[in-house]
Amino acid sequence: MSSAAGVDHVRLSYDYLDMGDLDGYASLLHPDMQLKRHDAPPGHGREDTVRLLNAIPALRGRHHIHKVVACKDTVVVVGRYTPPPEAESSTPSEFADVVTLSDEGLLLCSRRFYYFDPPSL
Repeated sequence: MSSAAGVDHVRLSYDYLDMGDLDGYASLLHPDMQLKRHDAPPGHGREDTVRLLNAIPALRGRHHIHKVVACKDTVVVVGRYTPPPEAESSTPSEFADVVTLSDEGLLLCSRRFYYFDPPSL
């Protein structure tokens, strides 16, 4: 699958998450999908990843994508995440997601990094 098609799948995954369409999101995940982020337990497999998203409403906020960079099987997405109103903290956060694609262009691994201001010196 072309890199452009993989980028389309990654972009569509954010649309599905933002709409709350977890079935649509699941359709873009490889069966061996791995979800890694510091604000949630790791997800291993398509079903486990979707189960986590159902169980933790704070993971279903809005994504505002600023930039997408792709090279071969890797897509990096930089943006701002706004948690839903019912989340414990509703403060928006800058993020970078590093997504690895399968040979079929499905999401195989997604690792999220958040930006935090460095401590004062």
